[in-house]
Amino acid sequence: MFGFRFVKFQPSEYVLKYKNGNIVKEGTGLSFYYYAATTSIVSVPIGSLDAPFIFEEVTADFQMVTVQGQVTFRIVDRKKIASLLNYTLKMKGNGYISDDPQKLPQRVINIVHVLTKKALEGMLLKNAIKSSEALANRILEEIKLNEEINLLGIEILGLSILAILPNKETSRALEARAREEILKNADEAIYERRNASIEQERKVKENEFNTEIAVENKKKQVRETQMDTEKAVQQRQNNLKEEQMNFEITLEEKKKNLIEISVQNAKAEADAKAYELYAVMKSLEGINPSIIQSLASIGMKPNQLIALAFQGLAENADKIGQLNITPDLLQEIIKGNK
Repeated sequence: MFGFRFVKFQPSEYVLKYKNGNIVKEGTGLSFYYYAATTSIVSVPIGSLDAPFIFEEVTADFQMVTVQGQVTFRIVDRKKIASLLNYTLKMKGNGYISDDPQKLPQRVINIVHVLTKKALEGMLLKNAIKSSEALANRILEEIKLNEEINLLGIEILGLSILAILPNKETSRALEARAREEILKNADEAIYERRNASIEQERKVKENEFNTEIAVENKKKQVRETQMDTEKAVQQRQNNLKEEQMNFEITLEEKKKNLIEISVQNAKAEADAKAYELYAVMKSLEGINPSIIQSLASIGMKPNQLIALAFQGLAENADKIGQLNITPDLLQEIIKGNK
């Protein structure tokens, strides 16, 4: 009524009330009456703003990539930005009388664009598509030091690179190259696995051969031990035989000596007997044989005497006509011999 109006703002809005070119009231979440004919109201958002972006750039190896991301910022110096951009509200209806508030995100995006272009110009495609986080951190550090950002009274809260994508042809080429690399790695893995299998089989064979060699060496050692044992036994037997032979030789030598001594003794005894007999015969020379026989029969047993008698009969058999010898006589002679 009569140009007086009431307005109420949210806590996320910083309000500047101008009257006759001077600030008469300012703050967040204000509500007041104003006279539309002499009052201007500036509303600056104090909350964070998200500005998504997407643009194409060229890498150091002249490859086109598409960069997608988002930058988050907020206005910290409201009076400064209100002096640079027109945030005056319409008196009738909602919205601003100027499109400057819509241009602010684009200005921030342009600054991000410039910094992204600068960074990608020094990177190869292969490195660029894998450096989203590093690129975002680098741009964030540089944009915080940007003079235009500071002049606008803006604070950059964060920046994220969602994707860095090559064009389809390049992507397919990279995929093909990566696929070939994967296949190559797979072939190398198969080759290494086969080599490992062959190596393991070689080790098994080698172990088997080593085992066989060890077994043969053990057999050889056992055989050598047996041969040494047999040799020792044979040597012992030879020594025993040699000792036995030496003993027998010694025994035979002793027998030989005994025989020689016996022969010598027998010879001496025979010589003595011969000398004795010679002496006896010498003393009996010239004596009648019958006398000698009679002397020899002294002390004889009856059977011996009978034998001498039979001998005399035999010598004079031509002079005897008939001689009867009874069995009783022979039996008595035999009993006498017993």
